[in-house]
Amino acid sequence: METAQLRQTRHDGLGEAELVRLAQAGERDAFRVIMQRGNQRLFRIARSVVRDEAEAEDVVQEAYVRAFAAIGGFRGEAGVMTWLTRITLNEARGRLRRRRPMVGLGELEAKEKEGAKVIRFPLSMAADNPEADAARAQIRQLIERAVDELPESFRLVFIMREIEECSVEETAASLELKPETVKTRLHRARRLLRKALEARLATTLTGAFPFLGARCERITTAVLERLAAGGRLR
Repeated sequence: METAQLRQTRHDGLGEAELVRLAQAGERDAFRVIMQRGNQRLFRIARSVVRDEAEAEDVVQEAYVRAFAAIGGFRGEAGVMTWLTRITLNEARGRLRRRRPMVGLGELEAKEKEGAKVIRFPLSMAADNPEADAARAQIRQLIERAVDELPESFRLVFIMREIEECSVEETAASLELKPETVKTRLHRARRLLRKALEARLATTLTGAFPFLGARCERITTAVLERLAAGGRLR
């Protein structure tokens, strides 16, 4: 008799079309593999709309329930991930509408020339270093907050193209946009994100490399002791 683990392993190697066929037949492990392949992308998509991790998880779960209840009608005109992305977006946006009005494109910034400045972050810090881990966490939070503040239409494109590394074509299909619109929104998202990060960093950098408290006292004392030892102080 085939064990659950063996069935899971067998399903892991299947292609999308076969997984969908098995899921339509009600096979549990096919559903599991589809979810495992889509969980991260769909969570990121949901979170980019609702901007709350707990609610994003609820959105993804509800989207899966809705999708798998209707999977018998899936005809494969688009990929299953594209189909699931659309369902997730509908669920997330529905919750957002119930919570507050959506931000319109009319509030976006006026035309502005592209800058050449690139902000590089020190992500190649040594592993197993608590200070480096804390720094990475702070950088990640800084970026996540800046992404959260992008208008939704730009935020979604940015998440799919830059974080999920989807192609222009896949992003356009998932969001039901023209490829040219995807390119334009990504360009504007990068520009807005760069401006937001530059503004945040400008206020942060003024407090960089602090030299107060114990460190200040320690160095001051050491210098005075050396000067006194050399007979340079009265």
